[in-house]
Amino acid sequence: MAATLPEFQAAGFPMGAEPLVALDLVDTHALCLDPVRDLLADEAGHATWWALQADRLPGAAPPPMSATRRLRAVLRELFDAHLTQRTPDPALIADLNAVAAAVPTSPHLDGWGAEARAGVRWHDDYNGHPALAAIAGEAIRLLADRKRLDMLRACANPACSMLFLAENKRRVWCAANVCGNRARVARHYERTRA
Repeated sequence: MAATLPEFQAAGFPMGAEPLVALDLVDTHALCLDPVRDLLADEAGHATWWALQADRLPGAAPPPMSATRRLRAVLRELFDAHLTQRTPDPALIADLNAVAAAVPTSPHLDGWGAEARAGVRWHDDYNGHPALAAIAGEAIRLLADRKRLDMLRACANPACSMLFLAENKRRVWCAANVCGNRARVARHYERTRA
């Protein structure tokens, strides 16, 4: 079963459990924390984040921390390019495609009759990592889907770097109990101060 936002927050991640793991990955560079923190800066944080995502991704062992952080940087640049309406460096798109292509997939049949179900086999014999390829694939599908891409938002808090899919059009904060709560406290302070 996939980890929930409270489980991510209990583990020290202000955001998590977004519809796409790609967004959860980008949100591991937390500008909303004071001080700003790279939540994947050490092996413990890296291992914890991958453990929380394990039910959503193929592969057993986490990829190297450097590969995770490199994909995160590519995703951040591409998502920010969309949000700021600029054309990204074509090398970033090539990097994203390379991560996705490094682990080809093939359909496979598991079981027979009433027990039959279709599955996906991840071929990691090309020096790629299945989980990173799955995340890259998610990002590619998002970036190619104009309707869904229009739901990509940055948190309304100017001091926050978190991104999310606003499946509810009224959502403006990364998380109600993080930036949403800060905004409510600030509004209350302004009202009572006057």
